[in-house]
Amino acid sequence: MRDVNQYTVTEAVKASFEAPEGTRFKFLLDTFIEHLHDYTREVNLTQDEWIGILNFLYDCGKISTPERHEFILLSDVLGFSALVDMINTRGGATEGSNLGPFYLDDAPELRLGGDLGRGREGVCVLVHGKVRDTLGNPLPGAIVDTWQADSSGTYPIQEQERGQDKYDLRSKLTADETGAYYYTTVLPKPYTVPYDGPVGRLLRAGERHAWRAAHVHFIVRAPRMRSITTEVFFENTEYLDNDAVFGVRKSLIAKVEPVRKSDVFDYDLERRPDAKFVFDFVLAPEGRGR
Repeated sequence: MRDVNQYTVTEAVKASFEAPEGTRFKFLLDTFIEHLHDYTREVNLTQDEWIGILNFLYDCGKISTPERHEFILLSDVLGFSALVDMINTRGGATEGSNLGPFYLDDAPELRLGGDLGRGREGVCVLVHGKVRDTLGNPLPGAIVDTWQADSSGTYPIQEQERGQDKYDLRSKLTADETGAYYYTTVLPKPYTVPYDGPVGRLLRAGERHAWRAAHVHFIVRAPRMRSITTEVFFENTEYLDNDAVFGVRKSLIAKVEPVRKSDVFDYDLERRPDAKFVFDFVLAPEGRGR
């Protein structure tokens, strides 16, 4: 060990971990060490740059809370989240897209036809569709977990100091016996990712904008099916071609249409919508390959 140098240190570090060979953990760790060391040698990293990186990561941890995950935001703006989503989308299933930094796993239940927007100002939109498997069979009882920004582009969770309930504009719905889900909400607007922390500093230093295309988040689950985490975007809106976290996929863009006075809905809705869009989710069976 006393003869280690910049060319032999990589193997020395890998050898210091005695996790069993052939395990996924050992493979991931060894490969990470190799890439980290190769990057450091390739760019000839200075000590000031090294401590700058570590301080940046420290700042990400310092600003993070259970309700704001700065490391997820960092992953998002670097396209890391998008790449993981793309790699893990299974054939025939709905494409994955960003979880984002504001997810809460204990959102309250909302009955089918309920108003997620709770009468908020803005365009009231009917969100509806079906949850199916890759063979087209409905998945009754599927859980549709959704959260979103409001008509000004703000998540209520960001406004708790101003009296907002962090659970506003987020709920879980249970699909009916046909796999259908339906509810009304306020149509969200584009917004900037949080700009007041280290990730904001990174974006400013890199001369990048922080705007996200308007969207609604979803996690959809059903027994014996592989869950999906994704987003639905809206046709003919801003930032579809330059979303700050690379979350947009062509298959995830829905068409928002106006509701006419003559329109009649089969759904029992708490609030009559001004507009509507339909989006069907497709889940692949657990264990199915790409």
